[in-house]
Order: sequence, then structure tokens, then C-alpha cells
Amino acid sequence: MFENQTTKEHEWLQQMVGKWTFEAEAVMGPDQPTSKATGKETVRMLGANWLIGEGEGEMPCPEGQTEGGVGYTVITIGYSPEKKAMVGTWIGSMMNHMWLYEGSLDLEKGLLTLNSSGPSFDGSGMSAYRETLQMISPRERTFSSAVKGEDGEWLTFMTAVYKRVD
Repeated sequence: MFENQTTKEHEWLQQMVGKWTFEAEAVMGPDQPTSKATGKETVRMLGANWLIGEGEGEMPCPEGQTEGGVGYTVITIGYSPEKKAMVGTWIGSMMNHMWLYEGSLDLEKGLLTLNSSGPSFDGSGMSAYRETLQMISPRERTFSSAVKGEDGEWLTFMTAVYKRVD
């Protein structure tokens, strides 16, 4: 019925287990300054097949305020042998939308690409999004978020660098 098959994709995920800090930059909109934030994330495995990352970090500061508050996030990532795809979710305390991921892993490059759809920035409906996670070394990884524009091009609006602390 349900097979618990561990694959090389699952094994790749296990290298992220540990405690991390991050520094992120986000573009808040046209003609807006870049927002910077810092935070931390603890990554663990649920069994051998599911990665769970629990993050906490500064939120972008709304115009006219000196602090944006703290946001909490949870990401899950696994590999579905049935779909032959990486799958997962992302939720954050700052929104009501649950992001559902499906994507691919380039083991040679250490690059995970996750596709999703979510609310457009202007509130006019849904847009296509793409997150990329790349292992630079055992102690460093990057994460970026991009939205697909009306012209079909991907616009990266957030990048983060994670450094291992344990």
C-alpha cells in the first residue's frame, strides 16, 4: 500500500539538518528601497524522508514604522517517487496562504527548484512563483523567491544566505 522508500533525493535533504542563521534582502515594490532582515532556522527530519524547517525572523518594516515585528515560518520538503518530483509546503505567520510546492532537484549542482502559485502582489489574483534553494557548502546555503511577470520572465524579489551555526 504505502511504501517508505528512501531515495538519493531524501538523503540530499538530510544535509540541511541543524541550526542556521540567515540574512535576507527583499524588494518591496517598484521605486521602494530594499528591505533587509535577519533570522534563524532549525531544520530537522521527520523520519528519513521529510525535512521540516522552523524559522523566525524580522519582518520588513512598514513605511513610517521603526520595526516590522517577528515572523514565524514552517517549510516541509520531501521527494515523491510516485510523482518523480520534490514536494512540500510553506506557511508563515504573516499570511493566510499555504504554499504548495512541486519541483526538481539537480543533485550535481545541489540546486532545488520549487514551483508554486500564490496571491499576486497587487491583489489581482494568483501568480506563479519559483523558490530555489542551493547548497553552497555544508555550512552555507542560499534561498531565493521569484515571481513570473506578465512578460513571462522571472523576477527575483527575495534572496537569503543561510550560515550553519552548529
